[in-house]
Parts: sequence; C-alpha cells; structure tokens
Amino acid sequence: MNLGGRLAEIGAAFGLLTRFPVGWMPTPRDPAGYARAAWAWPLAGAALGALAGAIQAGLLELGLPPALAAFWALAALLLASGALHEDGLADTADGFGGGRGRERKLAIMRDSRIGSYGAASLILSLGLRGTALAALSAPWLMLPAAAALARLAMLVPLLLLPPARPDGLGAGLGRPGPLPALAALLVGGGLALVLLPAGQAVPALAAALGAGLAMSVLARRQIGGHTGDVLGATAVLAECAALTALSLPG
Repeated sequence: MNLGGRLAEIGAAFGLLTRFPVGWMPTPRDPAGYARAAWAWPLAGAALGALAGAIQAGLLELGLPPALAAFWALAALLLASGALHEDGLADTADGFGGGRGRERKLAIMRDSRIGSYGAASLILSLGLRGTALAALSAPWLMLPAAAALARLAMLVPLLLLPPARPDGLGAGLGRPGPLPALAALLVGGGLALVLLPAGQAVPALAAALGAGLAMSVLARRQIGGHTGDVLGATAVLAECAALTALSLPG
C-alpha cells in the first residue's frame, strides 16, 4: 500500500481513539480500511500517553506533589481520548455484573445510564492508574509506552472472539487480518522497547496482553463475543496492568 493509504489508516486510528483535531487527515475509502488501521492503534495510544506524560512531567518540574501531578495527567488523558474506553468499561461492568443471561447483559451494556458496577469499576480504575502514575520514575516515557500497549491489547478480543451482536462498533470494525495484527504487535512492542529498558518493556507488554486475554475469556463466557464496550474495557484493564508492571521495583 502507498504512503497515502498508510496515512489514511493513521487518520482512522486517531479519529477513532482520540479527540485530536485530525479532520484534515485522509481516511480509508473502504470499510475494510478501518480494520486494517488497527496496526496504528498503538500509535494513537502513544500520542495520548505522550501528551499526558508531558503534562505530568511539567507539573513535577513546577514542584507539584507527585499524586497531584499524576491526577492532572490522568485528567488530560481522559479529555484527549474523550473517555471513550472508560465509557466502555462502565457499560461492560454493568452488563456483566448486573445482567442475567446473554441478551439481558447486552441490553444493559447499551443503556447509557451508569449502575453500581459501572461506577465502582470507574472509581477503581481511575484510582489505580492515578496511584500508579504517581509512582512512575519517568512518566514522559512510561505513560506513552503503557498507553500504546493498552491499545495493542484491544486487538486480543477483536481477533479471538466474534462480534456479540450484528451491529455496533465492535461488529462495524471488522476483524483485522494477520498482517495488521502483526504490525500492531511490532508497533506497540517496538514503542515499548524504544521508550523503556527491556526489563520494564517486556513485563509491561506481557501484563497488557495478559489483560487482553483475560477480558477475552470473560467476554466469551458472559456474552459469547466482543463489543465496542468490551474493547474499551480491555484498553482500561490493560493500561492498569501495564502501569502496575511499570510501578514494580527494580
């Protein structure tokens, strides 16, 4: 594919996963192009993490306490992503936790109202990430790596599971072929290895992919497949796992 096609796929990835002003960029002309664009999801994640990590590092330089700087960075991350993945996490938690039977779970996941399971999942995930960010020694490097790996992990349920319903974002994305999936792994893993020492990059990659696999197993048992909400929940869970791995001593 030519450079224009690759640029269109990058535009599709950033348009889907961020709120950056990328309307000037081309987008794929065919629906299958959005599935091929999955290779660029880690790039979009890295860009989000770089913005938030730079804000955190800058606030630390100004003398703010690490916890306060971390939560401002997290606020920037949510704003720049439109809290897209957090919305998916809350819907997934409500559906999986509050529904009996597959159809009821899917119906709850489509409901825009938030329940107790969704609220609890958001509180826990935000608190976990904020605490982990405050412990990072180099947030300007570690946060972009974790955010890239989290978006890479979204491909795990997308590749392993069928869509749980015939419509919606999950079904509309399609299933990336082996080449885009391999390219996503190379991009996400490569970014982690460039930004981090191998002793940190490998555990963070394993933690993120492990979270993606765990969410895949859970989604198969709960609703028999993936949805857009499941993919968003996977990104949040994988980000929590990667940041936890990066917070480990040594």
